[in-house]
Amino acid sequence: MSNLQQLRHFAALAEHGNFARAAEAVHLSQPALSRSIQGLEASLDCRLLDRHSRGISLTVHGQLVLEHAQRLLAGSHALKNAVSQLGNLEAGELLLGSGPYPAARLIPQAIGKLASAYPRVRIQLLIDNWLGLRRRLLNDDLELFVADIRDLEDDPLLHIEALSVHRGVICCRPDHPLSRKKSLSIEELLAYPLAATHLPQQISQELNSLSGKEQPISIQCDNFMVLKALVAQSDVLTMALWDVVAEDVAAGRLSVLPLANGMFQQTSAYGLVSRAGHTLSPAAQILRQHVLEDERTS
Repeated sequence: MSNLQQLRHFAALAEHGNFARAAEAVHLSQPALSRSIQGLEASLDCRLLDRHSRGISLTVHGQLVLEHAQRLLAGSHALKNAVSQLGNLEAGELLLGSGPYPAARLIPQAIGKLASAYPRVRIQLLIDNWLGLRRRLLNDDLELFVADIRDLEDDPLLHIEALSVHRGVICCRPDHPLSRKKSLSIEELLAYPLAATHLPQQISQELNSLSGKEQPISIQCDNFMVLKALVAQSDVLTMALWDVVAEDVAAGRLSVLPLANGMFQQTSAYGLVSRAGHTLSPAAQILRQHVLEDERTS
């Protein structure tokens, strides 16, 4: 029967693709690493590697074992982390994910409060769209994330708590040619490049229908801070949510474009997402509470 140590050695070898580098990474000699891999192959009764002059490559069995090994190792890490956090949160880490818009306002506020109260908790934040975050959550790479939930709501593997709704806007730099208009048509908007994060299917379909274009988004980027910087120094427009641009608009760094009545009236659909049936670690529970409190007072 294989053990976690052998699986850890195998995962390191798959990552580095070379016995020498993998052995160094796991603090073993090459012969010891080789014996560990051979023991794993013997216990599973299959060949996991093809050895060649350039290093190693995984067999079909090896690819399958690697997928399971990564999940088991992540689960083992999560268990140790949850146990270490019991008590006064003097240790452990929080693996957290966020969509681009919550990462621009909501998540930094909640992380700041958690870090101030529990400075010894190590926090790792991954920013991605909801599809990537879901995949990482189910692979145990994340414990909790905040993102758009429109395409996740019927997923039985997830536990979802909906958050406050914010209106959608289209922004530009204050001296943009369109900022002087009183009411804009879709044709006037599409005369300029439009930038956005990865859009939920519902919004994407509405925008495609409204514009008559299969790909109306000229620039896609899941880092909203990059999009804001791009808009501030060019004629590019960006789709955004009011809560993440309100301060920039008030400070005169961005302007909200006046759309024609009824045109593209979208809102946010943020949610807190974790695995169904899984208990959150103490750190994740505290961060969740901060997010809910900040949303109620925003």
